[in-house]
Amino acid sequence: MGILNLGYIGIYSTDPNEWSHFGAQVLGMQDVSGTYPGAGVRLKMDALPWRICVEQHSENRFAFSGWETADESQFNQTVAALVEAGISVEHGSTEDLDARRVQGLARFSDPSGNQHEIYWGRITDYSRLVSPVGVSGFVTGAMGLGHVVLPATEFDATAALFIDTLGFGISDTMRLKFTDDPNEPVKRLWFLHCNQRHHSLALFEMENPVGCVHMMVEVPTVDEVGYANDRRIANNVKLSATLGRHMNDHMVSFYMKTPSGFDVEFGAEGLTIDDWGTHAVTESSVVSLWGHDFSVGFDAP
Repeated sequence: MGILNLGYIGIYSTDPNEWSHFGAQVLGMQDVSGTYPGAGVRLKMDALPWRICVEQHSENRFAFSGWETADESQFNQTVAALVEAGISVEHGSTEDLDARRVQGLARFSDPSGNQHEIYWGRITDYSRLVSPVGVSGFVTGAMGLGHVVLPATEFDATAALFIDTLGFGISDTMRLKFTDDPNEPVKRLWFLHCNQRHHSLALFEMENPVGCVHMMVEVPTVDEVGYANDRRIANNVKLSATLGRHMNDHMVSFYMKTPSGFDVEFGAEGLTIDDWGTHAVTESSVVSLWGHDFSVGFDAP
């Protein structure tokens, strides 16, 4: 029983057309809106029908994370484990299954209020990605879309749900303060894995008004990261953090602001671990080996 990967994400937008442009012309994904059931924008990254779903909404924010299970049996076991843990689960309708292109779907909220979906049996014709700006591909496959960093105000209960109930493991941890004020509470940041990718989920002990700190997508080479930064500049997208290499997952990346207010990390060379039994959990005291100046995100546009 357990989660295989982050299969897809949902996003709310007051103007989904902004995501159509950002997803295609900056991120380099393929807009397949209208190809599959459901309104809104659908962005394709690989042989699956889509990985990002953008829905019309009254506010801009992150909507949900979609977690893949192996088959119907694993899906049912995961649902049963959630119910046993006291989590309310809602099964998807026929229309929901069509819209997500899956054979089974259930929704739940974690103790911090983040919305999640679990599913099995993604339906696809295996058509390849045709990037409108020539991106060679994204690092997905068995490791899924990438990762998300979600706010966890009820940190202990949320971490326990993902670790004890859903089977995630702790990859590494951090404790952060943003000022020198001795009265500022220390905020925990835990990185959790469910496959070879260093982390598919991170939980940050703080509120976030748009429901997500950042999402990450990975490309095969650092050159693709550089090309994406050029596209960011050409499309006047705000930089949130400069190019750098992270300490824990070794990702070479930069961060930029999405149309829905949270950040996207665009990176390459992320760490993968084949045998988690040999991995020693550490607490990083710095975010990056070099670069990743987040102060630029607070500068005026």
